[in-house]
Amino acid sequence: MLHELICHPDTPSAAVDRIDVAIARPEPGLLALRYTVSGRIASISLAPPSEPLRTDDLWRTTCFEAFVESTPGAGYYEFNLSPSSKWAAYHFTDYREGMALAELSPPAIITGANATHIDVDALIYLPASQEPWRLALTAV
Repeated sequence: MLHELICHPDTPSAAVDRIDVAIARPEPGLLALRYTVSGRIASISLAPPSEPLRTDDLWRTTCFEAFVESTPGAGYYEFNLSPSSKWAAYHFTDYREGMALAELSPPAIITGANATHIDVDALIYLPASQEPWRLALTAV
């Protein structure tokens, strides 16, 4: 499934023409995302490549976010994914309440880029569930 992210009208970007996200759920506990940014990539603030470390404050440079409710009534997860391969994962008990580090396996992140596109592929491991997931996606 492919979705286009829409730029917030208060924060337009001259460097980004379009952001698409491909979404798949290949297994009950696995979320596969591909964020594709089209535009003038050299003008985008990207952190340099890094080891895949859990890191806070990824929003200070470009990062991609996924908010996932995997079990109804059990809160939700927030994932921050950097093109550098750094990541963060939190669990909330309710909307912006009860934040704690999510005790999950690290996501796998692979980034590829050229002058006009950057692709960030992420595999996110969640508790296996046959329930439908609710998902919200953003880019910073």
